[in-house]
Amino acid sequence: MPVDFELHSLADTVEIASGVHMPRLGLGTYKSAEGSDVEGEIACGLSIGYRLVDTAALYGNEEGVGNAVRASGVSREDVFVTTKLWNSDQGHEPALKAFDRSLCNLGLDYVDLYLIHWPWPKYMRDTWRAMEELLVGGRTRAIGVCNFLPHHLAELAEFASVMPAVNQCEFHPRLQQPDLQVACRERGITLQAWAPLMRARVNLIPELVSIASRHRKTPAQVSIRWILQKGVVTIPKSIHPSRIAQNCDVYDFELSQEEMVKIDGLDAEQRLGPNPDVFASSG
Repeated sequence: MPVDFELHSLADTVEIASGVHMPRLGLGTYKSAEGSDVEGEIACGLSIGYRLVDTAALYGNEEGVGNAVRASGVSREDVFVTTKLWNSDQGHEPALKAFDRSLCNLGLDYVDLYLIHWPWPKYMRDTWRAMEELLVGGRTRAIGVCNFLPHHLAELAEFASVMPAVNQCEFHPRLQQPDLQVACRERGITLQAWAPLMRARVNLIPELVSIASRHRKTPAQVSIRWILQKGVVTIPKSIHPSRIAQNCDVYDFELSQEEMVKIDGLDAEQRLGPNPDVFASSG
C-alpha cells in the first residue's frame, strides 16, 4: 500500500493525536538494567538525535530513564516519554495509583504516552476509564494499548470515549499480523513494533542478509527500514553505543517495491512473545 509520508531522519514524527507528534523511531529499554545500563543507553541515544524513549513499570528502570532525560540537556518537551501499566495494576483505582508510582519513579510532571501493557478483558472497561481520566487531566498527552488484537480493539470501541492513539505489538518480518495492520489503520491507531529485530534473529534470515548485502547495510537495518517504510513506528533496543547508532543509520537508502514485497512474504506468524489472548489473564 502506498504511503503518504517521506523518511528523512530521526526527526521524523507521526501525529498520534491532535497536536501530539511521536517520533517514528525511538529507543526501547526492555531488559535495560536500572542504573548505568539504561542511563548510558539513553544518554547515547539522545546525544545522537533519538527523541523517543520507551519504558514500562515492568522494566524496573523508570527511575533511570527519568534521570537520563533530565541529565541529557535536551528540553523535556523535546523528548517523547512512554511508559506502561502492568497487568497486576489493571482496574480503575489500581491503574490510577500505578500511574502515580510511574510518574514518581520517572521524576517527571507528565508522560507523553501511557499504555496498557497487555489486554485483560475482565478489567478493560475500568482500566480504560482510568486511562481516559489521566488524559483529560493532562497527566499524559496520549493513551494507548499494547498487544491488543483486532477483537480486543473492537471490544474497546464499544465503550471508549477516546480510542487508543497507539497499539504497540510484536511486529517483525516473521510476524506481520496483517489483520491487525488493517484494524489499526481503519481505527486511526498508530501501530508500533516491539522486537523489530527479532532479538537478533533477523541476522539469520537469508533474504534479509541478501537484501542487506545489496545495500551495504545489516539485516537489522533492513528490518528497521522495512518497518518504517510500511508506516509502522518502532523502538529497537540496545545498550551498546555502536548498535544504537547503527539502528538509526537507515535514512541513506530505500528499499525497492520488489524488496518490500520480498520481506512481506517472510511472514510465518512466528511469535517470540506470549499470545495476547492468554497472557495477562493467566496471572
